[in-house]
Amino acid sequence: MRIGIDVGGTNTDAALLGDDDRVISAAKSPTTPDITSGVTVAIRALDPPVAEVTAVMIGTTHFLNALVEGARLAPVAAVRLGLPATAALPPMTDWPERQRAAVGGHGYLCHGGREFDGRPLSPLDPDELKRTAADIAAKGIASVAISSVFSPVAEDDERRAAEILRGELGAGIHVSLSHELGRIGLLARENATIINAALRDLAAQIVESFGKALAEASITAPFFLSQNDGTLMDVEFARSYPVATFASGPTNSMRGAALLSGLADCAVVDVGGTTADVGILQGGFPREAAGESEAAGIRTNFRIPDVLSLGIGGGSLVAADGETGPRSVGYRLTEEALVFGGSTLTATDLTVAAGLADIGDAAGVAHLDRAFVDRALARIAERLTESVDRMRTSAAPLPVVAVGGGSVLVPEALPGFDDVRRPGNFGVANAVGAAIAQVGGEVDRVFQVPEGKRESVLAQAREEAVGRAEEAGARRGSVRVVDIEEVPLAYLPGGTTRIRVKAVGDLDLNHIKTGASAHA
Repeated sequence: MRIGIDVGGTNTDAALLGDDDRVISAAKSPTTPDITSGVTVAIRALDPPVAEVTAVMIGTTHFLNALVEGARLAPVAAVRLGLPATAALPPMTDWPERQRAAVGGHGYLCHGGREFDGRPLSPLDPDELKRTAADIAAKGIASVAISSVFSPVAEDDERRAAEILRGELGAGIHVSLSHELGRIGLLARENATIINAALRDLAAQIVESFGKALAEASITAPFFLSQNDGTLMDVEFARSYPVATFASGPTNSMRGAALLSGLADCAVVDVGGTTADVGILQGGFPREAAGESEAAGIRTNFRIPDVLSLGIGGGSLVAADGETGPRSVGYRLTEEALVFGGSTLTATDLTVAAGLADIGDAAGVAHLDRAFVDRALARIAERLTESVDRMRTSAAPLPVVAVGGGSVLVPEALPGFDDVRRPGNFGVANAVGAAIAQVGGEVDRVFQVPEGKRESVLAQAREEAVGRAEEAGARRGSVRVVDIEEVPLAYLPGGTTRIRVKAVGDLDLNHIKTGASAHA
């Protein structure tokens, strides 16, 4: 048996799944400031046979929320290896002021870096790095982000720079390396690395809280955190790479929707208390965003699902003209909504007034004009339809699966989308998605593809991706390639092509126990 948990800003959802992926029990509890008690309550509500639980998978939005709020972030020294190039745009140039101030805005430009084919851009300068280390020490910074030009092609400069800085600053320094986190583009990869470095201290606290919660619930099975792409990482990996969890919430919901609905290819509308997230499932996995993505207004390029969010949720405020959102009462829904004795008209009140949900006291919305209610709900359906239509890539019929506690806002049919499904346990789809997360491996780098050798190069990339998944803890024989992307770089000679291959497989707990780390 496995337990899936999703720790959101408002609720903590939990689901107990059998070895056949059948949902045995599900529960919701309010998310608590200390994290621990909310997770413990949710697990106890499942009433699991603790001796039979083999693994616990957890998804969380805490790291993304910290970045959005610009709070609980550690000061970071952003060291870029690229001089004499790249000086025109120093690190964090395009960051929002709140986030930049939260991490200190400490940027350092040093020599080093590579060309696209791995040739040195300029020699690494150890003395320059030692001077940089002295300034970092003088400012009392304990977390360093190192980024180098084309490091996904050749990582040696980043590793050597980390070795020098650790030697000067001591073993207790936290170092994040960009080639382990992002893709080819320098600025977006650098941003992801700085964010990761800023979250390292918070990651240690949150991982410790999860471990404490499981111990209080008498769960001794190993636990893992889910990543942006629907795969898993173990505790130690999570401490080092918290940025990899940013989009785990929408990803888990979409993966859960696939299992609960039995559909591998569909649109998913996940409606929570504040927002509705719309994404596309392809082969049972979320379609990934192409190129760069944004986190709290900061450009990044790590793996993240292609999701369109709009401000409609169960706690969304309804205006006098019937327009809903984007403001929401959030976790105060049970205090402020009309059906709970409050004085604020919310989207949840609309669903109760229309007879779509049995929540709270319907007498609190008996005075609402039915024409107004119907008009407001129709407007919500119209906006959801627009979002789904924007996400589709063809005119072919596309099933829509509605999940999340606020999905009662999604009608049985949307204009242009007649096949709308709300599967059983839809309210905890995110926890179900966490429970079925797999182990992944990915290759994303520039290859030289000589004429007539394309298939052999692709085979090499596939084999490497499968090997990485198996090394990360996937059971041999269960790994499959789920995505291949080729981008010929026509402006470069020699058949230069950027190739990305992603492979996933089932978690092998026996392999994990022998010392492997589950991560992509």
